[in-house]
Amino acid sequence: MIGFLDIIDRKILYLINDFLSNPIFDLFFVTITNEDLWAIPVIIGVLILGFRGGKRARIALGIILIATGITDLTVVEVIKPTIARLRPSHTLGDTINVLIGKGGKYGFVSAHAANIFCATTILSYFYERWKNPLFFLALSVSISRVYVGVHYPGDVIFGGLYGYGIAWLFITIWVLIKMRELKRGRTWVQYE
Repeated sequence: MIGFLDIIDRKILYLINDFLSNPIFDLFFVTITNEDLWAIPVIIGVLILGFRGGKRARIALGIILIATGITDLTVVEVIKPTIARLRPSHTLGDTINVLIGKGGKYGFVSAHAANIFCATTILSYFYERWKNPLFFLALSVSISRVYVGVHYPGDVIFGGLYGYGIAWLFITIWVLIKMRELKRGRTWVQYE
C-alpha cells in the first residue's frame, strides 16, 4: 500500500513540477515560496494589525504566534526527523526541476504548508471575510513547494492538514477561555 501511495505521490510531483512548468509559473511559484521575500510584508501586516486592528487583531496575532511557533517546532524537531522521508530534491534531483536550493534533508511534512495553513486558518476565524484570499494564499504556497521541487505532494497535503489541525486546537482553546472569562464577568476577551 505504501509503495502504491509513493508511486501516486511521484506521478503528481512530476505533473506539477514538469508538465505544468512554464516561465510565468516559475516566476510566481519561486517568488511565493521564498520566505525571505515575505518577511517585510508579514512584518508590516503584523504591525498594522497590532496597532490599528484593535483587541481582535491583537488576540488573533497572539494565538497565531503561539500556534505557528508550536507548529513549526514540532514539524522541524519532531515529525521530520522521526519520519525521515528524503525530499525529492535529494532523491530525484536529476529528473525534476529544482528551482531553488535543495532544502534540508527531510521533507515530510512541509513546514511551509503547516505554518501557512495554521496562520491563515486562525486569521480567517477572526476575519471571516478574508477566508477565500487566505485559503488561496495557503494553497499557493503549498503548491509552490511541489512546483519548485523540494516537496512531494503528500508532504504538503499532510503539512497543511497538520497546520489546520493545530490551528483549530488553539481556536478551540481560545473559545473555551473566552466562554469561561465571560461567565466570570471579565470583559478582556470581548473584541466586538
